[in-house]
Amino acid sequence: MDSIIEFVITLLKPLGVTEPVFQFMLVSAILGLSIYLTLYTGMFSLASAGFMAIGAYFGVAATQFWHLPLGLGLIIGMLAAGLIAIPIGLPVLRLKDIYLAIATIGFGEVVNVVILNFDDVVAAILTAVQGERVRFRLIEGARGIKNIPRLTETQYLVFFLIIVGFFITRLHRSRFGRSMAAIRDDERAAANMGINVTYVKNIVFILSAMLAAAAGVFSAHLTRIITPDAYGFDRAVDILSFAVLGGTSTWVGPIVGGMTLTALPETLRAVNQYRGVFTGMVLLAVILFLPGGLVDPAGLRATIRRVRSRLRRAAESQGAT
Repeated sequence: MDSIIEFVITLLKPLGVTEPVFQFMLVSAILGLSIYLTLYTGMFSLASAGFMAIGAYFGVAATQFWHLPLGLGLIIGMLAAGLIAIPIGLPVLRLKDIYLAIATIGFGEVVNVVILNFDDVVAAILTAVQGERVRFRLIEGARGIKNIPRLTETQYLVFFLIIVGFFITRLHRSRFGRSMAAIRDDERAAANMGINVTYVKNIVFILSAMLAAAAGVFSAHLTRIITPDAYGFDRAVDILSFAVLGGTSTWVGPIVGGMTLTALPETLRAVNQYRGVFTGMVLLAVILFLPGGLVDPAGLRATIRRVRSRLRRAAESQGAT
């Protein structure tokens, strides 16, 4: 696998993509899959950024403070996000569309507030219990956690993506996957067919949270520093953009979208301060001309047919003249 990874990075180097950039591209691909699961089930959830923060902080606590290996830190971060997703999902997933999006954005902001005030709250509790003033410093509020060991390797990310891709493929072919598609198409009709809509939506929400947390653990051990402002509203919008650019007709779409949007700033270094403008233009062009995303077989076939039809009409008109 190492030789294949080196070959891919060698091919991407002329575009300005080095191995660290490729690693962040893979992290974005995992985030794209986290929001893909909820969108595939018809849930417009923007909670991935909040769960990414949870995974990052729990994973770093495991590796930096408890001195556990990255694998155990990954498991702890994913389990923490999955457990927190249960009480969050039960009331929130009763909402739909924009209301669900607003509620999940609120969840992300709550996570940030908790992280910012975590040390002070714990110190106050310890002070009340022990009867004397206690100074507690663990995650340092807005300053975050620094000097995190760099443990994430490219092969770990690739291996994790392969496992998740295989899992999602099997999921789509299962009865549970068909239930997800039925709920997306018509939630009321799915319920009338005997599908437990609440159960399916909550399981998908938990799986999405665990994937976002995994991305948080990997990312934290790449950047070596985590702060609450890295997981705010901007991050939630970025994750949604991965799905918009790549498309959600197949699970490959968010992977392509996440990797493309992460690589674009490096590829467009030549235009310097206009990189954001070019990235926005790319997104706008995809929305206008490929509304199903970059990876949309049906949309691509329809576009090719339209182009061929226009070329044929142009050739016929020239022949007539």
